[in-house]
Amino acid sequence: MAAKADRQQKKDGLGATISRGVRGFGHAVSSFFKEIGAAFSQGDWRTRTSFIIMGFGCFTRKQFVKGLIYFAVEVLFILYMVFFGAHYLQDIGTLGTNLFDREWDEANQIWINIPGDNSMLILLYSVLSIFLCIFFLVIYFSNIRAAWQAQQMQTAGKKLPNFKKSLLGLLDEKLHVTLLTPPAIGVLMFTVLPVVFMICLAFTNFDRNHQPPGHLFTWVGLDNFKDIFGGNQLKSYTFFSLLLWTVIWAIFSTFINYFLGMLIALMINKKGIKLKGLWRTLFVVSIAVPAFVTLLLMRNMLQDAGTINVLLQDVLGWTDAPIHFLTDGTLARITVIIVNYWIGIPYSIIITSGILMNIPADLYESARIDGAGPWKQFTRITTPYMLFITTPYLITQFIQNFNNFNAIYFLTAGGPQTLAYYQAGSTDLLVTWLYKLTVQWQDYNLASTIGILVFVICAVISLATFNLTASAKREETFQ
Repeated sequence: MAAKADRQQKKDGLGATISRGVRGFGHAVSSFFKEIGAAFSQGDWRTRTSFIIMGFGCFTRKQFVKGLIYFAVEVLFILYMVFFGAHYLQDIGTLGTNLFDREWDEANQIWINIPGDNSMLILLYSVLSIFLCIFFLVIYFSNIRAAWQAQQMQTAGKKLPNFKKSLLGLLDEKLHVTLLTPPAIGVLMFTVLPVVFMICLAFTNFDRNHQPPGHLFTWVGLDNFKDIFGGNQLKSYTFFSLLLWTVIWAIFSTFINYFLGMLIALMINKKGIKLKGLWRTLFVVSIAVPAFVTLLLMRNMLQDAGTINVLLQDVLGWTDAPIHFLTDGTLARITVIIVNYWIGIPYSIIITSGILMNIPADLYESARIDGAGPWKQFTRITTPYMLFITTPYLITQFIQNFNNFNAIYFLTAGGPQTLAYYQAGSTDLLVTWLYKLTVQWQDYNLASTIGILVFVICAVISLATFNLTASAKREETFQ
C-alpha cells in the first residue's frame, strides 16, 4: 500500500509539475501581450512611434546606440525582404513554375540558356526568410518593450541606463544571456534550420526525376507518408521489414553486449583471479583500434574467398564450399551481430567494471547470510543495481545502435542486395537505407520521410522507456 501511495504521489507530482509549467507559460504569454497593449494604449507619442519606426522611443530619450541598433535591424530587414526574401517567399506555394530552357540564337549560331526557377533554392531561402521574419518579430517586440520601459522609468524620475551600462550588465547580471546567445544562434543556424528544410522535403516529390534546375519539384502533401504506410507496397514492405530488423539489431547489439560485458567484468573482478590488470588492459587495447579498421578487416576475412573460408576449406578441410558469411541474407545478419560483439563488449566491460566495484559489499554479505547463492545475488542485487545506475546509458546505446551506420556500412554496405526491398539490401538498417536513398538514388523526399519517422520512433522509445524505469521513478536512492 505504501509503495502504491508513493507511486500515486509521484504521478500527482508529475501532473502538478506539468500543470504548473503550462500555466506559467500561459501567464508569461498573457503578461507579454498585456504589456504590448499597454504600450500602445498608454504610451506617449514616442513610444507609439516605435511601433512604426523601431528604436524611435529609445533614440529620442537619449539612448542613441540602442535606438540606432533597433533602427538598423528594421532597415536591413526591409532591404532583405524587398531585394531577396520576398522573391522566394512568393514562390513557396508552387516552388517555381518557370522551367530551364534553351533558345537558338540565329545571329550568333549558338544555343542560349534561359535560366528557370530552382525549387531547392526557393524552398531553402523561403525557410531562411521565415526564420528571419520570426527573429525580426522578436527584435520588433523587444523594441516596443524597451521604449515602454524607458517611458515608465522617465515618468518615475529614474535615470535611463546608457549603452555602456547595458554592456556592463551583459557581463554581470545578464551574463547568462551573453554566454547562451552565440550557441543558441549556432543551433538555430546549423541544426534547426537544416532539420526544418529536411522536414519540408518530406512533403515534396524531390527525387531523381525532379532535379532542379533542369526539373522542378513541388508539394505533394502526405503522399510520401501514404507510400510508407501502404500506398506503395514495395516501399511499405521495405520500411517495415527494415524497421523490424533494425529493432532486432539494436536489441542484440545493446543488451547482449551489455550483459556479456558485465559477466566478463564480474569474472575479472572476482576474488582469486590473478593478473586483473592484464585482462583489463587487453580489452582496452581492443578499443584503441578504430572500429572502422576492425570492421574493414573483418569484412576482408569473411569474404567468400577470405582468410576464414580459406582456412576452413583448404587448411582444415572442414567445409567443401565457402560459407557465405556476407553474401547470404540471413547469415549476413547473424554475422554482423556477432562481429559487433567484438567491438561493443570491451566498452561495456570498462563501464560496468567501475560500477561493480562500487556496489556496497554489505548487500552481498546480507544476501549470503540469508542463504542466497551466486545466481540470486546476481539477479537480485547486481543486475537491479547496474540497471538502476546505467539505464540512461542503455537508452543512449540503444538509440545509437538503432542508428549505427558504421557497423553495417563498413562490414556489409547493407548487402547482400535483394529484389524484395526497394533500393535496400538484406542487412540495411533504416539509417543506411536512408543514406542510400540520398547519396545513390537521389530519392530525397522518401529519405526525408524516413528520417522523420526514425526521429519519432527514437523519441518515443527514449522518453517512454526512461519514464518507466526505476532511474526516473526513484532518482534519490537505489532500493
